[in-house]
Amino acid sequence: MSRSILPLVVFALMVGLLWHGLSLDPKKVPSPLIDKQAPSFSLAMLEDPSRKLSTGDLAGQVWVLNVWASWCVSCRAEHEVITALAGRNLVTVVGLNYKDDPADAAKWLQKFGNPYAVSVIDRDGRVGMDWGVYGVPETFVIGADGLIRYKHIGPVTHESLERKIMPKLEELLG
Repeated sequence: MSRSILPLVVFALMVGLLWHGLSLDPKKVPSPLIDKQAPSFSLAMLEDPSRKLSTGDLAGQVWVLNVWASWCVSCRAEHEVITALAGRNLVTVVGLNYKDDPADAAKWLQKFGNPYAVSVIDRDGRVGMDWGVYGVPETFVIGADGLIRYKHIGPVTHESLERKIMPKLEELLG
């Protein structure tokens, strides 16, 4: 290949990669944790910081982890949907309060309602990091085998609840 054509070929490849990258849906970020064991945690409960909840307490059941914060505008947008999911009483919905002041979080739940069976405090974000959280909100579906079966990035909408999360829950609940 001629030295004068090589830069043109490299440029064409770069343009092709850029074009492909721009066509991807940013909400469909593949998680390396899908079908892997859910990272363990033992965190203080928001409602009673003297008590802890661990992943071991949820062993053997299908459950949902919703990562939220009082400072998160999108969390407010999805709150009604998470409340509707919890109201179905199909699975335990656990809140992971992420990088938030517990007093602010408690006030937020008091104001908007608390859909969570329990909410745990991840003040420094380390547990969220273990779970591969990019930002809030994010929602995970965990199987009775302790494996992460689905991850939803961004606010859960009524449509995504019905089209993605509910079918996955129904499959796992069998």
